[in-house]
Amino acid sequence: MTDQFGQEQAIRKLAPGKLVIASHNAGKVREIAALLGPYGIDPISAASLDLPEPEETGTTFIANAELKALQAADLSGLPALADDSGLCVEALGGDPGLFSARWAGPDKDFALAMQKVWDGVQAKGPDAGHDAHFICALALAWPDGHVEAFEGRVDGTLVWPPRGANGFGYDAMFQPLGFDISFGEMDPDAKHAMSHRADAFRQLVAAVF
Repeated sequence: MTDQFGQEQAIRKLAPGKLVIASHNAGKVREIAALLGPYGIDPISAASLDLPEPEETGTTFIANAELKALQAADLSGLPALADDSGLCVEALGGDPGLFSARWAGPDKDFALAMQKVWDGVQAKGPDAGHDAHFICALALAWPDGHVEAFEGRVDGTLVWPPRGANGFGYDAMFQPLGFDISFGEMDPDAKHAMSHRADAFRQLVAAVF
């Protein structure tokens, strides 16, 4: 990363110990905790610390991840890791994108969100493509305000009706390229090995451990 003068700065390393997962999404916390398992990290969810969820006012996935991580680190006094991720559908101009969680409404009803995505694609007509990708931005912040950020991606196609009960969010309607099953049908370990979150984590691990 670079400082305010454009000079290269060394990436800060993360020591083993407690790390706040700045998310109230139980599925996301489980997935991140599993990825952190081999590195001596003791993950603590933001929900277990009663930390508030900040308003996601960023205009990019990385900006939203950074503001969530920085707030959790500041309030907890511990390093914090935040994820901002979403499904981007080419036929919908990249939507739901940054608003992927909001499409599920206040009740986090992702069956409703998936239906909205599919209805939106169908409304584009029979020639609308089903290409889509997931983006995951990870931000790792320290209480002093230092932050490191990484972004991963996985490409695929939409399937309908949704398939499988594994994963969370839009997983059941997303089939990654090179596979004939959805994320919702995939064994969690297999998904962890190749997902957008795994891509971002590979970058994070290479940098901070």
